[in-house]
Amino acid sequence: MTAGSPAHRVVIVGGGFGGLFAAKFLRRAPVQVTLIDRTNHHTFQPLLYQLATGILSEGAVAPPLRQVLRKHRNVRVELADVTGFDLQARTVTAARLLGPALEVPYDSLIVAAGATGSYFGHDEFARFAPGMKTIDDALELRARIFGAFEMAEMEEDPAAQRVWLTFAVIGAGPTGVEMAGQIAELSRRSLSRNFRRIDPASAQVLLFDGGAQPLATFGDKLSAKATREIERTGVQLRMHTRVTDVTPEAIVVQSPEGEQRISCHTKIWAAGVQASPLGAILAQATGAQTDRAGHVHVLPDCTLPGHPEVFVVGDMMALRDLPGVAEVAMQSGIYAARTIKRRAQGGEVGAAAEPAEPFVYRDLGSMATISRFRAIVSFKGLHVGGFAGWLMWAFVHLTFLTGFKNRGTALAKWLSAFVGSSRDERTITMHQVSARIIAQEAGIDPSADDLARYMEKSSAESSAKPAPSGD
Repeated sequence: MTAGSPAHRVVIVGGGFGGLFAAKFLRRAPVQVTLIDRTNHHTFQPLLYQLATGILSEGAVAPPLRQVLRKHRNVRVELADVTGFDLQARTVTAARLLGPALEVPYDSLIVAAGATGSYFGHDEFARFAPGMKTIDDALELRARIFGAFEMAEMEEDPAAQRVWLTFAVIGAGPTGVEMAGQIAELSRRSLSRNFRRIDPASAQVLLFDGGAQPLATFGDKLSAKATREIERTGVQLRMHTRVTDVTPEAIVVQSPEGEQRISCHTKIWAAGVQASPLGAILAQATGAQTDRAGHVHVLPDCTLPGHPEVFVVGDMMALRDLPGVAEVAMQSGIYAARTIKRRAQGGEVGAAAEPAEPFVYRDLGSMATISRFRAIVSFKGLHVGGFAGWLMWAFVHLTFLTGFKNRGTALAKWLSAFVGSSRDERTITMHQVSARIIAQEAGIDPSADDLARYMEKSSAESSAKPAPSGD
């Protein structure tokens, strides 16, 4: 870029791990960055289950994007929902809650919109078995989990109490295992002596999965260790079991023993993920291919065929069967930013851009917590479990939490919840539960932010109505 020429314009779609780390890397690059996200915060998804079970607050796992990027003078944050891409004009179109649609031009584009939960063709399950991908999801689950204990306390019929005190977690991957373990810890330790009519420790936590072992991607040795640790917490493992139906009062499962209906009010879906719907929109605009889960097939340098200026990173990309984990998102986001920085410094734009070296993912291992002071870690052939694994897990998660304040808050809350038994983040409201019902009755995707748009519209229409005359 020569002196006096306009800065290279970079648009980043998504403020998750991929998008945020790309924006931070470009802090001192000769570029002007616009980061577009439909929420005002970055979500630290690996700890959402701790928000849902009363350990951490929203602020600890969702720092405001503007605060995180406040010292990055070349980065502008736009609160908007991306709706389309014009690859010829090189613009991104986005809808805002107020005002006209946003149209942002770019010289380089990074699409890092992440992933959403997958119900494998049964989206109707979402109303009764929420997933856990957003702050709204976690808060809704918190209301349902703690609300279940409150409802059981109000019941006088033991059978009705048992239904309220049965928790079904669907999916025995890291999210499902961590959630089930913390619900068990919550019922047996944190809620002790909180109720008079019920014994929270009598709660049943059921973990369902169609596979043979929990945490199967960790390998047989760690999966077997995880099985022992999970059962030690009191969680009941139901492997080789598929959920075939979900209703307000129950789930229906199919296992080798046959079909069974299990009565429970609180269901948590942790069984699968699919790429953001923006993947399909981008593929249609560019002619790129997508896989069955909506991931966009990219070239080895994370760009799209025929469009070296467009990068797809993180959970949205399909590249060499890389896993959908935070580390892939962070590394691919930084890789895309580094390529853009090099091109901007060399004056390379669009089709004139030189191909980059292929993206190489450096596997830093996998880890999952089972319960208090128990975790499993797989790193370059090293398999660690128990307390040592938990210490490694705690160190890694504290390292990647954004901001010193968040790290200090998380550490203090962990000491309170794990060394002691206190869980202060237990406030529940009906908003998270009722919002999903309102959205579905209005024909709106309950996991999307058009709910906010709907509520804004409804509020505006309500205020526009003439006031009663009083006659």
